[in-house]
Amino acid sequence: MKYIGIGTILSILGVICAILIWGTEEAHLLSGLLGGIFIVSAMLLSGAIASGDRMRANFATETNEDRSERNLLMNNALLLAIPNIIVAIFAYYL
Repeated sequence: MKYIGIGTILSILGVICAILIWGTEEAHLLSGLLGGIFIVSAMLLSGAIASGDRMRANFATETNEDRSERNLLMNNALLLAIPNIIVAIFAYYL
């Protein structure tokens, strides 16, 4: 839950900075950009972009500790992305 709180703080700061820089019409930009960056990093860490051969090679060569650490980082990146995307959608429609 710590990462959801950090993501919420980042998204609110992103909206405030975007309002100060560009005005209320573009308030969703920084929060949406942060959410996109966190989602792309989670996709890279999960291996969703890699081919099947690459995934099999990674699975065969990594240890259980490395795999659990990679999965933890992926989950943390997703938890950071969720509030940013929600606030960006909310700011876009207001």
